[in-house]
Amino acid sequence: MSLQSRIDTLKSRHASLDDRIRDEDHRPLPDSGVLASLKLQKLRLKEEMERLQHH
Repeated sequence: MSLQSRIDTLKSRHASLDDRIRDEDHRPLPDSGVLASLKLQKLRLKEEMERLQHH
């Protein structure tokens, strides 16, 4: 997998996590544990994208 396609895959997963976070946050009783986990995953993806873009 090329570097750019890896970055594109990470961007797609990052956007998907955004959707999942928004969906969970708009539930009548959002699960704070789920939100924390999703946000942590999103942060890790962002850090990996930044690392790859500056590689």
